[in-house]
Amino acid sequence: MSVSTAAAVRTICAPLPVLGHDVTVPLVTGGEVAYAALDYAASAPALQRVWDDVAAYAPYYGSVHRGAGYLSQLSTDLFENARKTVAEFLDCRTADQVIFTRSTTDSLNLLAAALPADCQVFVFETEHHASLLPWKDARVSYLDAPRSPREAVETLERALADRDPHGPALVCVTGASNVTGELWPVRELAAAAHAHGARIVLDAAQLAPHHPVSLKDLDVDWVAFSGHKLYAPFGSGVLAGRADWLRAAEPYLAGGGASRTVTRREDGGVAVEWHDGAARHEAGSPNVIGAYSIASACKALTEAGFETLVAREQYLIDTVRAGLAEVPEARVLSLFGDDAPRVGVISFVVEGWNSSHFAAALSAEYGIGVRDGLFCAHPLVRTLLGSDPQSQGECGAPEAAPGEKSLNAVRVSFGAGTPDEHVERFVNAVKELVLDGAKWQYRTEDGRCVPAV
Repeated sequence: MSVSTAAAVRTICAPLPVLGHDVTVPLVTGGEVAYAALDYAASAPALQRVWDDVAAYAPYYGSVHRGAGYLSQLSTDLFENARKTVAEFLDCRTADQVIFTRSTTDSLNLLAAALPADCQVFVFETEHHASLLPWKDARVSYLDAPRSPREAVETLERALADRDPHGPALVCVTGASNVTGELWPVRELAAAAHAHGARIVLDAAQLAPHHPVSLKDLDVDWVAFSGHKLYAPFGSGVLAGRADWLRAAEPYLAGGGASRTVTRREDGGVAVEWHDGAARHEAGSPNVIGAYSIASACKALTEAGFETLVAREQYLIDTVRAGLAEVPEARVLSLFGDDAPRVGVISFVVEGWNSSHFAAALSAEYGIGVRDGLFCAHPLVRTLLGSDPQSQGECGAPEAAPGEKSLNAVRVSFGAGTPDEHVERFVNAVKELVLDGAKWQYRTEDGRCVPAV
């Protein structure tokens, strides 16, 4: 991106206002600095717009669906309108359902619980654990990490060609990697799945906050994402897509709201008629504020315009990658290569540094929050680091002292609320740490690298 283009992008699209932008944190070397939140891939800060919308609604909070009072009716309308907003945001088809869940993990476990008998699931080893692990009651085929989008499609096609063509099958794939940020060929993978009689679910946890997601255009059967990555707090998520498998399955949770009628049987038990729609899998009092916050975030991103948001984020990506390229000791992790399109998620290792030590120094000495470890994608990170994908390790930093080699990496991630100054400070901090070393002493405590007191 040229200098003039970059300047134009910054003028057209300033960072979206987020909570915490003015928080200051202490430095171990003395003084304070504005906190640079560069861990969006874990949880993005809440948009100020979302917080304001929730605050305006909070005095009117009431129980939904079963109350006759004004606040209950208002909350019911708000909850169901949030469902419609999410459906529009995802460009859902007419017959698609939108189910509110707790998170992407919850959404995919819900779908896993609704799989038909003897369903075969195909999932790449590159997936986040939320996509890798829920399929315990199905026949699972784990596919090796591809090294190009084309190889991903070819690998899936070969696997599907060898399956029983008469049984149900599901493909689970990410839209953007939570480790490398690389975009996956979702549309092509969906076409391959459907050509072989399989269905496909898209893990859009890392894609939806950065790019538009259309069920119609991508031709996926389901999409799952989390509110806390979409600038919406409160532990909420979405599973949207086809209704038939979900309608045929027993409710994910049994209880009030999921049941249409409950009667006593002559044998002393109870007979239950379950709802057919989204309520079938939304038992209990729903997280109304969480659903409303997701809808608010969907509106805010749509109104800001993904075209300008993507252009500005690409500028930030280019800034970080160019800065890391100037540090010979830094190696950026990638499956598909330097030219692969990606979102604002970049993982790297630094020669001579334990990644936990490096992340601790960025926090303690520069006020920069990143993540280190295996990012709940253990097989993928091990593959990228050239180690045995079956070797053991923890989701966080393993037991390794500063300077010792460890099986983990550093991840920097950003998005619509990230100021230019934060990524520029990060790049300068990386260069200083590699050139001059840490200014403070660190030690390992409970598996984490922390400043020595």
